[in-house]
Amino acid sequence: MKEMDISTMDSFLIGQAEDASGQTGCTVILSPEGAVAGVDVRGGAPGTKETDVLRSENLVEQIHGVFLSGGSAYGLDVGSGVMRFLEEKNIGFDVNVAKVPIVPGAILFDLKDEKGMIRPNAEMGYQAAENAWRKTAFKSGSFGAGAGATIGKVLGPSCSMKGGIGHWACRAGEVEVGAVIAVNCFGDIFDPEEGTIIAGLHDKGVFLHTESYLLKHISDVQTNRFSGNTTIGAIMTNAKLSKSQANKLAGICHDGLARTIRPSHLFVDGDTLFTLSENKVSCDLNALASLAATAVEKAVVNAVKSAASTGKPMAFKDFPKKR
Repeated sequence: MKEMDISTMDSFLIGQAEDASGQTGCTVILSPEGAVAGVDVRGGAPGTKETDVLRSENLVEQIHGVFLSGGSAYGLDVGSGVMRFLEEKNIGFDVNVAKVPIVPGAILFDLKDEKGMIRPNAEMGYQAAENAWRKTAFKSGSFGAGAGATIGKVLGPSCSMKGGIGHWACRAGEVEVGAVIAVNCFGDIFDPEEGTIIAGLHDKGVFLHTESYLLKHISDVQTNRFSGNTTIGAIMTNAKLSKSQANKLAGICHDGLARTIRPSHLFVDGDTLFTLSENKVSCDLNALASLAATAVEKAVVNAVKSAASTGKPMAFKDFPKKR
């Protein structure tokens, strides 16, 4: 296995756009030639668009892009902008009278009280798609769908930390696998290589551990403790996959979230992962699944370690070294 630059995966184009305030944004992955795709939604509070088209029994076999967006349900408007861009390029599912771009997507909650009216829209989606087409450099951290992301939110914004968007990719033989993950979770972030928490719920530089806090307050009858959550992302590969296999792979890749986000997939998260495949290289699917879950894991850690502080909440880079 050899780490690689995710932007060198030939069939996928990645672009981002953010609001000038840095409070929200979106990330787009285009597949101009079409990709076999799947999805798995594990969180209890998801916000998605066109995920039903990816069900194994349904007609459409390929999609032309995926979008990840902030803005809660308002951010679903990003998909319209991506569709418009692809239509202008004559890319889409041919229905005789037109070519309809198939662009599923998912959103995360990053609305702020003072910035609540700033939301990703169709124009931002179009801009992100255009940036992808132009192969603008893809940055991890506080950009795109991760611009307004935060983590460790059981006690609200004052005790949370910055999330972000991350990526990681590798090559094993002829097989290429990459992941793009926007981390905006209720729980804390663990780095499996370090074996310890690296970001999350804290008080004055001391981690409080979300799981421990929840157990101490298990008698509190309060499911929606804080609604601003959800980790979303996409796995890209050149491996040969059927539609049903792509759906299964998306499900297995949630292991990467479970290994890095604790707790994950809660009632107040909308955790959603997509799979996109070039469908070119034959391989052992079990090895592929293991590698893809690792890519998700490493993309989560990359997102958090790359994030930048914007006052409060603070980022990993600015957190006291003794954690």
